[in-house]
Amino acid sequence: MKELGSDLLLTTAFQRWQPVPMPYLFMVGFMVSWHLGWFWLSFLCLVFVFSACSTSTHDVVHRSLGHSARATEWLLFLLGMPILESGHAYRATHLAHHQRFPRHDDPEGEAAHQPMWKVLMTGPVFLPRLWIWAWRANHDRADQRRWLILEALLPILGIGLGLVLFPWTDSVLAYALIVLVSSWFYPLFAVYLPHRHFEEGLPIRQSWTVRGRLIPQMFLPLAYHLEHHLYPLVPSHNLPILAQRLQPWLDEAGVKPVRVL
Repeated sequence: MKELGSDLLLTTAFQRWQPVPMPYLFMVGFMVSWHLGWFWLSFLCLVFVFSACSTSTHDVVHRSLGHSARATEWLLFLLGMPILESGHAYRATHLAHHQRFPRHDDPEGEAAHQPMWKVLMTGPVFLPRLWIWAWRANHDRADQRRWLILEALLPILGIGLGLVLFPWTDSVLAYALIVLVSSWFYPLFAVYLPHRHFEEGLPIRQSWTVRGRLIPQMFLPLAYHLEHHLYPLVPSHNLPILAQRLQPWLDEAGVKPVRVL
């Protein structure tokens, strides 16, 4: 980090807290546009909900934004809630992923070892399996298990609220159901595609890195996934700068970025 620049680890107060309300704003945007029949805008808002949640939760999990321990616990819950997901289960499995990949005892990275058809077939049970793994891993942490129980209720609460409000609007129920179905594709987009060409024993060959004007800015930790694995303490907003500084080294190592929009 000294050679790359310690400024890559810095965050401002705005960068620390601005990501928190963004998933909720896009969630409301989905519901309003769905209620009005603007379904194309609903789909766009949904993409941004997942983008905002994944980027922000990544940084909270790795403590790269400088939040306190107490704030981190609450943010894991609040940033998982818009996508009806357990932020605490994600922290447990994702940190294990960084420590263990590409070993087969990596609960999150197992999809990288499987053919695509199997990744798609097992998509509906991907998050439940990660939750169970996190529950077992926290057998001696009553506080973490309380969070896990609360977060396991989020899909039920989301669908329940949608059913209660259904006489007035179907947007809440539509949001909850579409979010849950969309989560079936997590192992494809978050594990299989970024890691599918990994090489054993070579950290620089364990993930992809993406270059482009639009998509990398929308999915920072996934787009710059190699950079994220190499330097997980660098916050997402600095990953494009990290990628620029690493580029000569990546070129010399023969790493070819994936070109996208």
